[in-house]
Amino acid sequence: METDIRFTHQNLVEQCKMGNASSQYELYSLYVDAMFNVGMRFLGNKEDAEDIVQDSFVDAFKKLHTFKYESSFGGWLKRIVINKSINHLKAKRVPVVPMEAHEFYLADEEPVEADAVDVQKVKLGIAKLPEGYQQIINLYLIEGYDHVEIGEILGISSNTSKSQYHRSKKKLLKIISEL
Repeated sequence: METDIRFTHQNLVEQCKMGNASSQYELYSLYVDAMFNVGMRFLGNKEDAEDIVQDSFVDAFKKLHTFKYESSFGGWLKRIVINKSINHLKAKRVPVVPMEAHEFYLADEEPVEADAVDVQKVKLGIAKLPEGYQQIINLYLIEGYDHVEIGEILGISSNTSKSQYHRSKKKLLKIISEL
């Protein structure tokens, strides 16, 4: 029998809803490293990522009564961290450049073999992308959001998300080939 991932750590979550501090600390301990990694992928700055993660946990514990097991606790918390990270970047005025006027499908795109790309080169390449492109790559490839969800998160159309994804992927491949 397969366990429903939405109910992972349900006992801890329910204890936290009742204000149990040791359960809150235990839940925090289980997720803090993963959430820090999410924050780092978006912000690229240790101090900002730490601040966002702390703020996210504070908000999560304050709003825990609204958590209804429609997703896993980790997925719910990750969404909070991502939204806070994006809001932080928006506050720093890092724009996502709309590309409504451009084609969002690039027919001349060539497939890339997975074995041909070194993971370290990909990480370095992503770090060299403009901030807006990094956001799209992180949300689509690493976090697994689709273009409709990315559009909602960033306040852009799904076509803009697709366009930026294809352009950022093309730029990433160029950067990686030059490394």
